[in-house]
Amino acid sequence: MKSVAEICSDLIRFDTTNPGSGERPAAEYVATLLADAGLEPVVFESEPKRTTVVARIDGDSPDALLIHGHLDVVPADPAEWRLHPFSGEIVEGCVYGRGAVDMKGSCAMTLATVLDLAARGVRPKRDLVLAFLADEEATGDYGSRHAVSEHRELFDGVTEAISESGGFSVVSGEHRVYPIAVGERGTAWMKLTAHGVAGHGSRPAVDNPVATLVHALSRVAAYQWPIRLTPSVAALVQSLSEITGQPIDLDRLDAEAARLGPLGGLFKGQIRNSANPTMLNAGYKVNVVPSTAEAHVDGRYLPGLREEFLTTIDELLGPKITREFVNLEEAPAAPYPSAFFDSLAGSLVAEDPLARPVPYVMAGGTDAKSFARIGIKGYGFAPLMLRSDLDYFGMFHGKDERVPVEGLDFGTRVLTRLLT
Repeated sequence: MKSVAEICSDLIRFDTTNPGSGERPAAEYVATLLADAGLEPVVFESEPKRTTVVARIDGDSPDALLIHGHLDVVPADPAEWRLHPFSGEIVEGCVYGRGAVDMKGSCAMTLATVLDLAARGVRPKRDLVLAFLADEEATGDYGSRHAVSEHRELFDGVTEAISESGGFSVVSGEHRVYPIAVGERGTAWMKLTAHGVAGHGSRPAVDNPVATLVHALSRVAAYQWPIRLTPSVAALVQSLSEITGQPIDLDRLDAEAARLGPLGGLFKGQIRNSANPTMLNAGYKVNVVPSTAEAHVDGRYLPGLREEFLTTIDELLGPKITREFVNLEEAPAAPYPSAFFDSLAGSLVAEDPLARPVPYVMAGGTDAKSFARIGIKGYGFAPLMLRSDLDYFGMFHGKDERVPVEGLDFGTRVLTRLLT
């Protein structure tokens, strides 16, 4: 049977860049592994080569747990990498390549765990549904959204789910903290349009939409969003205060995040809404004032703060800018405290006695948003023990993405404890 590191390497070697040629080769590889272990994977496509694999494993309880991961990855320029991003090479104890962290390494841990259980004839304590999805790195239209709308029956009986961006170790001095995600910020990707009067670039502009848009974007970029401490983030801050033995001043959270270093990184992006201009498009010739100008903004808002976010955005943009949503998703939240959170935390502590699990809210988003639409409560839990010299957050969509082999082995042991 392949090791978790070998599975991770194999998955990385499939170039599933999104946008690109699709996830089909990686999905077929996953389906073959599952079928060879005696499972009956369901393979479907939302569009040609946009492939998802779902499999169910019977357990002692029909109260099912979903473990989902995505097979697509963001682009990578080989010229910027130490090793080719789709080589999957194992060097200096790490598996290198695009997707090692986000999130083929996590998919490999899931596969290695369930394949080992099947080989040993071990029945999980509850039904498991495994989903290896397309298109998470875009909107999920070809992956999780399609799965929950067109294949809803595959998720019958599922009450909770685990997936990426949680369960990893953050080392700071003598502390080894494991954040477990209990929610994530909502997504508001917006297209902005300014309309004006076209004219010759040498003449005084009557109504230049480029200038109108640039001024609006400047207001958005310069705005300092107020701190909004949601209950889950407040619980995280309190936990970090207890772990470090140092009070965290709630009136100076930005400064406290900087003081705490890696631990502060767990909340500095989760204490306020945000809006970042990311794309601009205007004009077609240097001496022509165009009639329209367009931009895109990546907006994120905390659970319960959608209306406050949109009201502020409209005030910043002003009346001459129109906006439309490219993608609008609610901010999902899972129960905390809860018995299931305690189970997740307990599986970590069982493998690492120094583990200090804490609640966490993700700054970005995952496929958990789609599964929340059908009532599934999602937790971020892809367990990894990381070396202190590895910047976990920096490797998401970054250069030289890699994951320690020993970290993957640790994750499979934690998942085994959780599932059995």
